[in-house]
Amino acid sequence: MSELTFEQMLEESLKTIHTGEVIEGTVIDVKPDEAILNIGYKSDGILTRNEYTNEPNVDLTTLVNVGDKMEVKVLKVNDGEGQVLLTYKRLAADRGNKRIEEAFNNKEVLTAKVAQVLDGGLSVVVDEVRIFIPASLVSDVYEKDLSKYAGQEIEFVISEYNPKRRRYIGDRKQLIVAKKLEMQKELFEKIKVGDIVEGTVKNVTDFGAFIDLGGVDGLLHISEMSWGRVDNPKKIYKVGDTVKVFIKDIKDTKIALSVKFPEENPWNNAAEKYAVGTVVTGKVARMTDFGAFVELAPGVDALLHVSQISRDHVEKPADVLSIGQEIEAKIVDFDEADRKISLSMKALAQNTEAEAAEEE
Repeated sequence: MSELTFEQMLEESLKTIHTGEVIEGTVIDVKPDEAILNIGYKSDGILTRNEYTNEPNVDLTTLVNVGDKMEVKVLKVNDGEGQVLLTYKRLAADRGNKRIEEAFNNKEVLTAKVAQVLDGGLSVVVDEVRIFIPASLVSDVYEKDLSKYAGQEIEFVISEYNPKRRRYIGDRKQLIVAKKLEMQKELFEKIKVGDIVEGTVKNVTDFGAFIDLGGVDGLLHISEMSWGRVDNPKKIYKVGDTVKVFIKDIKDTKIALSVKFPEENPWNNAAEKYAVGTVVTGKVARMTDFGAFVELAPGVDALLHVSQISRDHVEKPADVLSIGQEIEAKIVDFDEADRKISLSMKALAQNTEAEAAEEE
């Protein structure tokens, strides 16, 4: 048996490679736009930036180091210049397809960074597989502007897997809905009417504010925002405010809230504070043809009848009074049961005149 020459041994030691074959190579040089790999063949392998990743303008020197071992796929054995063209991203995509298929079948929750914010949704990349999340599946509420998600890591599941059409659809909405349902269940198990809780203002409308109690929204109606009169909830609350409320009522999944804490009820000591004969100061809150309603304290209004404004004849309260005007009057009637208080400026004026006459 004849001995092989060195050249013959070297030649036989070299691999025979084919297009589509998966091989291992060692990085021997790296430039920003390409890496050179020793693949045990008569020619080195060339891995360009575009065949490394789908991410644009990546600097390969920040991702690949000399000496790194990599598994790559042969794209072309001879590129016309005797070099072997390699791809990493297509091999990763092949494996990524299997990864996505497994995630789809197992309903696995995936996490990825948002690669692009598009007009119709978000684009994320998992193992070199690009997944589209439609705007309708990004959240459980409509979001017109998705720009806040740029660069964020988000969780989602694969709701549609169609490799033949390269259609991979992600769904974040169902995770949010499921999480909220779980939070709702936990919250309803521990809260009861009368509990004092803290929440965050989620939305403000003309009739009240919706407060997020931790996965469940409660309604703070305009009538429960103050013991006094509230004309515009938006002047009191804004989205993001933290508020302390108490649970007034629970019906099924609806929660009614209030900030009118019973211990702060201005009528608690009203009988003593607003006893008949007491002289009080208040502001004209509103007027009708028969009289003016005067706010003595938030939640405590008293009626100043048109006949009690002056000893002179007054046709309408608006002829002598104005909204917001501060007046002094005497309490002439107090009905605690019906929470009604009657005032008289005329009686106070008579008292003042009588006292002046006595001094003379």
